[in-house]
Amino acid sequence: MRLNQNTLLLGKKVVLVPYTSEHVPSRYHEWMKSEELQRLTASEPLTLEQEYAMQCSWQEDADKCTFIVLDAEKWQAQPGATEESCMVGDVNLFLTDLEDLTLGEIEVMIAEPSCRGKGLGTEAVLAMLSYGLTKFEAKIGQGNEPSIRMFQKLHFEQVATSSVFQEVTLRLTVSESEHQWLLEQTSHVEEKPYRDGSAEPC
Repeated sequence: MRLNQNTLLLGKKVVLVPYTSEHVPSRYHEWMKSEELQRLTASEPLTLEQEYAMQCSWQEDADKCTFIVLDAEKWQAQPGATEESCMVGDVNLFLTDLEDLTLGEIEVMIAEPSCRGKGLGTEAVLAMLSYGLTKFEAKIGQGNEPSIRMFQKLHFEQVATSSVFQEVTLRLTVSESEHQWLLEQTSHVEEKPYRDGSAEPC
C-alpha cells in the first residue's frame, strides 16, 4: 500500500483514504464480524489483534493498494466529521501475478447496508481502474448478484466459474477505447495529499 499511503481521492459520491490503524477498532472490525459480509467477501472472522496485524502488513506491502471508502456527502456536509463516522466500506487492488505486472485483482465492499445500491461502489472501483494497469480481474461469490451486475456495467466480462470456490471471475482488458471511457468516467476525481503526507509507522 506504499503506492497510495499519502493519497486521498475525492469523487462526487465517495472519498477514498488510505487504510490506517485508526480505522481498525472502529467500524472496520465491527463490519467483519458480520456473517453476511464474511460470506460475501469470502473472509474469516479475525480478532482485533489480527486486524491490526493485517492492516500493518497491507500498509507495508508494495503489491497492494487499499482505500477506505467514505461517504462524500456526509464527509463534506459536516466540517470536522471524523473519517470513522463517514466510513462505508473499502476497495482493494493487488497484484496477483508477479510475472504479469499489468494485471491486478480488484475488490470492493460497501459494508453499510444503507449505502448500497447508490453508486458508491461503482465510483470507488472506477477510481481504482485509473491506476494505470491494463488488465483487471474481480472474483465474486456466485450468489452476490448485485456485485456481479456492477462489474458487468463497468465492462467486465465473465471468464470463469469455480464450483469449488462458488465464485465467478470477471475480467476487463483496457483497450484504447476503454481507456478513453475510463478517463471520461473519472475526470471529476481529484487526487489530494492525505493529511500531512506521512503515514504512521506500524
